[in-house]
Amino acid sequence: MLLKLYEKNPNPAQIRHVAEVLRHGGIIIIPTDSVYAFACDIFNARGVEFISRLKDKDLRKTNLSFICHEMAQISEFAKMDDDAFKLIKKNLPGAFTFILNGSSKLPKLFKNKKTVGIRMPDNNIALAIVRELGNPVMTSSIFTNDESLEYFTDPELIDEKFGQQVDLVIDGGYGGTVHSTIVDCTGDEIEIVREGAGELIE
Repeated sequence: MLLKLYEKNPNPAQIRHVAEVLRHGGIIIIPTDSVYAFACDIFNARGVEFISRLKDKDLRKTNLSFICHEMAQISEFAKMDDDAFKLIKKNLPGAFTFILNGSSKLPKLFKNKKTVGIRMPDNNIALAIVRELGNPVMTSSIFTNDESLEYFTDPELIDEKFGQQVDLVIDGGYGGTVHSTIVDCTGDEIEIVREGAGELIE
């Protein structure tokens, strides 16, 4: 099912509907400020495993990201020292994935993972969904090795390609083709491990 939402002013009733789909174990595709992504509730083990299979990745090895809607939510699920906190606060919302050490609040499914990727995209639809849900969503970009970019940027074609595999595709307009910039904050020094859509302000 394709659901149209407007990024500048997402409809609250529709956002509540999307959050309910997630609460009941649904898998959805959402827009971000970089590329469209699969998403599910982080406490939905079946959903997390399903997305990993869709990406042909082993859950134990794949890097999965959480979308949070505010700094307090990030600090609940990940550990930040003062330097990392200041850097993240300065750059989010934005097209970044910050790699952080996970906290004890991580769902059981992620207990064997020492680190977690944290996103707070500059996209009102994604943030409104997470805010309404009340906890982060786990995401992974829909990009594969397919050369037809239209099937990863045009919501109607995304629905055509993935609609039978997911519960909902959010049409938030055309998506981007550049992934987020990945910043590792777990070492002694902060390191950019993948250049992407975001330009880091230090």
